[in-house]
Order: sequence, then C-alpha cells, then structure tokens
Amino acid sequence: MSKFSDSIVNQRFVQVYKLLEDKHLIRGKSDLAKHLGTYNHVINSILQGKRNLTVDQIHQLCDTYEIDANYLFGLDVPPFMANPGSERELPTGGTNEMVNNGRQNIKLVPQKALAGYALDFQAPTYFQELPSFSIPGMSGELLAFPVSGDSMLPTITNGDLVICEALEKPLDGTFPVIRDNEVYVIVSDVVVVKRIQQLKTDGLVTQLRLISDNASVYQPYQLDLEEIKQVLRVKRRLTDHAIS
Repeated sequence: MSKFSDSIVNQRFVQVYKLLEDKHLIRGKSDLAKHLGTYNHVINSILQGKRNLTVDQIHQLCDTYEIDANYLFGLDVPPFMANPGSERELPTGGTNEMVNNGRQNIKLVPQKALAGYALDFQAPTYFQELPSFSIPGMSGELLAFPVSGDSMLPTITNGDLVICEALEKPLDGTFPVIRDNEVYVIVSDVVVVKRIQQLKTDGLVTQLRLISDNASVYQPYQLDLEEIKQVLRVKRRLTDHAIS
C-alpha cells in the first residue's frame, strides 16, 4: 500500500463511500465517479490508497452528498451536514381535521384522477372540478394527494393524504427553494412522494435523486430536471391510523 493510504482524507473517503453505499445514495464506483466529474478507475484507485482526492473532487463530494468537509479532514464531527435518507418527521394530523366550511383552500386530487394529473394539471379548468376542503390553521392555495403503497413507510402510510404547496419553476428549470432530504411530491409522467436530493454537475443542479424511506425495499433513482413537470412541498400528513 502506498503513502496515499496514510492520508486522513483518503481514509475518511473510504468510510464515506461505505456510508453512501449503505444508505443506497450511490450505485457503486461508476455512479459516484459521474457525480464527482471523474472516472470509475480513479475512484477505485483512491479507495485502494493509490492516489489522493483532488480539491475539486472534495468540493463535489461535499456539495452533492452534503458531506461535512471537517469530517473528511479528520475532525470528530458527523460525516453528513444533514442526514441523507433519514426519516424526518412530518407534521401529522387526523383526517377528521378536514372541514367543508371556511375558505376551502385545499383541492383534493382523488385517487382515480391521480394518473391524469401530470397531463392535466396545467389546464386552466382542471382544478375547478376537484373537491375542496379546509384545515384550521392552513392557509394559501394547497393541494392534497392520496398516497398508495409502502415506499414511504414508516413516515407515510398507505391511504394517507399529503397536503402540499406547489413550487414555482423558474425559466431556468431549477427549483432554488428545494431543501435536500425533505419530503416532496414529484410530478413527471407519474406522481410520486419521495425525499429528494439535488445532484449537481459543474455546480448546477441537473438531477433530483428520489429516495424512499422504505429503503430496504425501494432503491433511490434519479430524474433529470427536464423530466420534472412540478415539485410540491409536503406540508402536512393526514392519516386514519393511530398517531403516536
């Protein structure tokens, strides 16, 4: 083993690589290499202690995966600035909070209409036909989506409703107010509820990584920004299940 293996940065990089794999945030060396702007054999050489990480690679690693640079340089701090893939709590209430009086500012997209939402949500008349309700304390123009399946267990359960606010998509196609590792509804050709992370190329966000909380069953995947029609921040979860 060469002297490169003695570098604390390289030693910590090996640990970070294992963490990223364990959290299903990367799919092997080639995936990581792509996001660090390098090649599979370069990552392999660094892991084997045959070469050092470059300053640019360190910057990309920290920026893309929210790695704390202090950790890479040997300080006794957590490896992540945030906690990718973690199960952050959502504000939760019961479906009995839904009322049919007041402003009725929340439009409900029923399960039967969910498949067509991606095609029709930009039509001026689409929302006129949707049922509406209100929740005390929640203001603004909001949308409610039913959740089916188990991909977001235990945070969100099959049959729950998520109350969301749509984010405006600027002309450059980015969503600057997105916060990594929070829960969003993502609309592409389908409508899904996931945690997301922003992936950058040359300092610009080019993809979103979609992460299920039920990570032992569902693997994360990437969408190019061009594929994404709408992003909605989940503000509240309504459930019929017992609230702990």
